[in-house]
Amino acid sequence: MLTAAATIIIITITTTIMTLETHTLLRLQSWLSPAFPTGGYAYSHGLEQAVEAGRVNDLETLIDWIDAVLRFGSGRLDASFLAAAWETCDDEDALRGLAELSAAMRGSAELGLETTAQGAAFLATVQAAWPDTRLARLIADLGTAEVPTTLPIAVGIAAGVHGLDVVATVPAYLQAFAANQVHAAQRLMAIGQTDGQRALARLEPAIHDTAAIAHARRPEDLGSATLMVDLSSLRHETQYTRLFRS
Repeated sequence: MLTAAATIIIITITTTIMTLETHTLLRLQSWLSPAFPTGGYAYSHGLEQAVEAGRVNDLETLIDWIDAVLRFGSGRLDASFLAAAWETCDDEDALRGLAELSAAMRGSAELGLETTAQGAAFLATVQAAWPDTRLARLIADLGTAEVPTTLPIAVGIAAGVHGLDVVATVPAYLQAFAANQVHAAQRLMAIGQTDGQRALARLEPAIHDTAAIAHARRPEDLGSATLMVDLSSLRHETQYTRLFRS
């Protein structure tokens, strides 16, 4: 039988764990919500051109496209950069180099704009609503060095500074990216709300697998293998009619 003191300790530990989990959950739901003002609705990550060219034309091809981006493209890169930024948010020199590498590893000017514009907007909003002097110092250091901050770097350092669990943050980030791609598709083609949820349900394994290996990759080993996404983004720059900035 447990003593009163042991019972109190167990209750305290359980309450602390629940509080930490709730803290992470609530903050991620706010930060990665479509309502968070990063301007994510303005970007399609090359999907608009893929639809224009007929490469993505139904639910199956949409799922295949997003699955490839998650496993082999910017999803894979961003997951690793986010995890690395979370781990190095106390080392300004290491973070600066990581941010430079993340900004450089974009296949087109539009993809670069997509991630850096959202990264800047993300940090500005986080600081406005959840101000933190440590995060302000990191933002100022990157600004002084004239290093553009990509979205995964921004989310990684904000999550690290605010004590969010990185194991939860990485898949939440990937799910938000996949949801944004699905929402873009719903504006570009005949994909309804229910089919959009079917797509997200079937993309869960790709999100899980990509998040699971994000921590094992060193920045110097990173790369991507989604050439068609990069080409679509390049062609999108001169596409005659378009809804999105990328």
